[in-house]
This record gives sequence, C-alpha cells and structure tokens, in this order.
Amino acid sequence: RSGPAARAIAAMAEQEERHRKFFDTMVAQRGVRPTLLQPFWDVAGFALGAVTAAMGPRAAMACTAAVETEIDKHYEDQLTELGDDDPELGAAIRKFQAEELEHKEAALAHGAERAPAYPLLSAAIRLSCRIAIGLSERL
Repeated sequence: RSGPAARAIAAMAEQEERHRKFFDTMVAQRGVRPTLLQPFWDVAGFALGAVTAAMGPRAAMACTAAVETEIDKHYEDQLTELGDDDPELGAAIRKFQAEELEHKEAALAHGAERAPAYPLLSAAIRLSCRIAIGLSERL
C-alpha cells in the first residue's frame, strides 16, 4: 500500500536505519560488546512489525506508538546515566529521542489509539520492550 500510513512508516524506517548505523559504528569504534540477544531482537522486531501490519494500519501505528514510548524512556535513562561524560553521544541520543517522539506523534495522528484492543495491544508491546531492554542490558 502507498497510503499516508505506509509513507509515514517508510520515513520512520529510514530514520531508524540511520539510528542503528550510528550506534553500530559507535559500538565498533569504542570496542563495546553488543548484546548477545541482537540476532533474536532483529527477528522478534520484524515479526512484531509483520503481525501488527497484518492486523491493519492502525495496529501497526499502535505498535509504533508503544515501542517509541519505551524507547523515549530508555533514551532518557541513558541520558541521565551518561550525564555530561560524553557530549557527542549525548547529542546524538537527544536528536534520536526527538525523532522517536516524532514517530510516536505520527503514529497517534494515524490512528494508533483506534486500533483493535488498543489498550491491551499497547500494554503488551510496551511490556515486551521493557523486558527486551532489561535483558539486553544484562546479556
């Protein structure tokens, strides 16, 4: 489909890919070990997107809004922990955080809250994100 929701998702995907490339580069440059769960999260993220897209555009937008809510909180936690120790990384996180909030607002504008069983769908996705972040920080 090439409707407004599909175009919004495509634009978000481009930004997300830029975010990922930045962090992949930072991980490599700094010799940081990425989470052992990354291959699993790649598959799980694709599956979540495919399932919610199959449910319809509003469900896909509900997924986006839920994920971005948790990413915003994660970025805020990272900025708090980072403090003023790394201005380059802090600036990038703040920029990406603003873009994630734009994604959330776009998802809401495209009917996220009108998705079938929105409260349940959103809560389940948000909980899954919190679990994924928590596990990734440990493994």
